Amino acid sequence: MKEANHLAKWQGHIAVLMANTIFGLSVPVTKDLVSNHLTPMGYMFFRCFGAALIFWLIAAFQPKENVARRDLWIIIIGGLLGFAVSQTLAAWSLTYTNPVYFSLIATLTPIAVMLLAAVLIKEKITGVKSIGVLIGIVGALLMVYMGWISGSGRNDVLGITLALGSLLTWAIYLIVTRKVSGKYSSITQMKWMFLVSTIAVLPFAASELPAQPLFNEPSMWVGITEMSFIVLFATVFGFFCIPYAMARLDATVVSVYTNLQPVVASLVAIAIGQDVLTWDKPVAAALVLLSAYIVSRPAASEVVN
Repeated sequence: MKEANHLAKWQGHIAVLMANTIFGLSVPVTKDLVSNHLTPMGYMFFRCFGAALIFWLIAAFQPKENVARRDLWIIIIGGLLGFAVSQTLAAWSLTYTNPVYFSLIATLTPIAVMLLAAVLIKEKITGVKSIGVLIGIVGALLMVYMGWISGSGRNDVLGITLALGSLLTWAIYLIVTRKVSGKYSSITQMKWMFLVSTIAVLPFAASELPAQPLFNEPSMWVGITEMSFIVLFATVFGFFCIPYAMARLDATVVSVYTNLQPVVASLVAIAIGQDVLTWDKPVAAALVLLSAYIVSRPAASEVVN
């Protein structure tokens, strides 16, 4: 039993690591999409609809899983907060500010989750866990600070405010769906989450859909390729991994991996020639991974149910 639990935790770490690596890649891609190819609500509709279609197709070839009515409401409400609201605010945020500032706000996720979890589900805040979270934040802030001079957006105050709203709704999603995540498969949870999100976003996006810049571009393939990455990887695969990880790890451990997102974005920029390797990037990555290890240790992640 102990070995099985240890293996499950490692599987959870791998899943959330992959998800946040992809989420880190999606930030500059989303910035380009909402700046040049799609409106924020058009972006959200295509993302929700594409993910809902894929998850329902996958579910059609799997055994039917019955969901208790109360749990279904938790999945729906959590999904609306964690995706429809959180990601819409993120898309709007990136139209007003740049990915550096957005990533800076994302590093605050573990603090938000730790504090909200203590209030909502009585998750214990230990001294070790607090230190681990702070180490991860220091690592992410180090990298973001070194890239601070990359420029500013057209309204950074509004963009950062929207990013904070996105952060808080994502933190609530991680907390309220934690116990349900262990009861049902990721496919079952995601098919309902994205169906409801599509229905919620459609009224706000319907009037904009025919006038999307993407449809009037001489070459549509850049926008189509980027949107395909967002739907297939940053949405379907990434959001499949999150409930999978939450069934094996506590909410704060899952949230601490958010600090990898700005680090990943920076490393990718170096690989494609948009940035240069400086001392802070590997140091930041090491600090973030160290924080995940500290927070996830049994003594640090004890939960009061």
